[in-house]
Amino acid sequence: MIELSDDTALLDVARVHGWLASSYWSPGIARDLVERAIAGSHCLGAYRDGVQLGYARAITDYATFAWIADVWVDDEARGAGLGRRMVQWFVDHPRYHGIRRIALVTRDAHGVYAALGFNAPIRPENYMERFDPTFAASLRA
Repeated sequence: MIELSDDTALLDVARVHGWLASSYWSPGIARDLVERAIAGSHCLGAYRDGVQLGYARAITDYATFAWIADVWVDDEARGAGLGRRMVQWFVDHPRYHGIRRIALVTRDAHGVYAALGFNAPIRPENYMERFDPTFAASLRA
């Protein structure tokens, strides 16, 4: 059975860093950036027999906005709904009740999150983002 916990002491930071450094959204991310992201976020780990199999985090003010990021499921646990389960954990968590907007970005898991009520932006023309130029170049490569 896979258990979910937001106890950051349980996180296998080396494993999380490895996952994120190999992802399409943060290729080669430095470990110190992952550690800073963990420190400034509400993090969730998924564990089976003490081994971390998943990770997700929310960046939030707990009042009006939350951004769910870095949803990752280890290869051995994929295909069983764990990514959806972790995002659902945030949606259902009492600290997120009443938040007007919970957002996330995905390249390839729209169906996973649509089942939880996520949709394309209502006003995409209002959405803007600013990237560090070096990071933007890595995404274009």
